[in-house]
Amino acid sequence: MDRTRRNWFCMTASGYPSNQLLQMLDAADFDLLRPHLATVEMVRESVLGEAGAALRHVYFPHSGSVSITVGLSEGQMIEVAMLGRDNVVGGGAALADGIAPADATVLFPGAASMLEIGAFRTIAAASLPFRSLIVRHEQVLLAHAQQSLLCNTLHPVEARLARWLLRARDLSDSAILPLTQEALAQMMGVRRNAISLVAHALQRARIIRYTRGQIEILDPAALKATACDCYSAVKASHLRLLGPPR
Repeated sequence: MDRTRRNWFCMTASGYPSNQLLQMLDAADFDLLRPHLATVEMVRESVLGEAGAALRHVYFPHSGSVSITVGLSEGQMIEVAMLGRDNVVGGGAALADGIAPADATVLFPGAASMLEIGAFRTIAAASLPFRSLIVRHEQVLLAHAQQSLLCNTLHPVEARLARWLLRARDLSDSAILPLTQEALAQMMGVRRNAISLVAHALQRARIIRYTRGQIEILDPAALKATACDCYSAVKASHLRLLGPPR
């Protein structure tokens, strides 16, 4: 993070930050948080949490996205979740032992409300609605991880890639995603040539346009038709556990 501010640069008309979890809080509960929140820029590839290390802060993204990855002893890694403005980064760990269970790295740049872990715990102890919100969010992440496991086991790379691109588009509010095939392959846990073959097929179908280091989604409806049911299933579990955004 290269800049921290006590004012917002992603605000809604209601005066809340542009994070959907924070918007679910009543004014009284949000007022407990407000004095402790600082707005920070999320710089691409900056590390918000490292597996096995103590967390110092919790982040409520306003924009951009954060990739949650787990590493293998061979040096490989795979993404288990992509978090953004409908999430909190580090909330579950902060309520537990304060140790990050996985790596959290900024994938697409944006902004976030940052809160020191001590203040987070104090407010969670004082506010049942806030604590309940974080617990329900962790249930969403568990459902997401379970769906991802099912998806990675049963579904072809084309459907998985389409689902991933749709999620990235939802969080970035942009059809243009700065992304390399190497990075995609690493996060999805597949070989680069598999991503290359699928990307070329989607490009021939005029669903996406791929240039070096950038993917542009040309036909979101066709991309959704290509994706597996996991995309809709994850959105449904989010809606069931947290409700619609305000």
